[in-house]
Amino acid sequence: MKTDLTKILTISGQGGLFLYIAQARNGAVVESLADKKRSSVGLSSKITALEDISIYTEDEEVKLKDVFLKMKEVLGGAEAPTSKAGSDELKALFGKALPDYDRDRFYVSHMKKVVDWYNCLLKYASLDFAEPESGAEAESSEKE
Repeated sequence: MKTDLTKILTISGQGGLFLYIAQARNGAVVESLADKKRSSVGLSSKITALEDISIYTEDEEVKLKDVFLKMKEVLGGAEAPTSKAGSDELKALFGKALPDYDRDRFYVSHMKKVVDWYNCLLKYASLDFAEPESGAEAESSEKE
């Protein structure tokens, strides 16, 4: 099954990743990828879809999906070092996966989040990502 990063969410103040289930009156209903428990998240929480996250490089911003794919290639599909790993180990990983990452704006704290998300997707979802449909593509597939 392909993972749709538009429906995989990170919620500030809560660890792990969540699957968007439905809109609620006062926020959203989400399901934890790790334990499958459903909960309601209020509008005051900062909710971000992984599809909307990018990593700074020297020249541009690289979508998180592309970073995950490069990490998978470097790691050979194995788990990434945990967020408890030393900063040198994390920097070495990103030095291989994304050699031109912006060392002034992509901090070790960001690297820790990315490796946690990578490991969570590897364990509970898939690193085979669904391509988001643009409006024109969605219309043409509905007509067929």
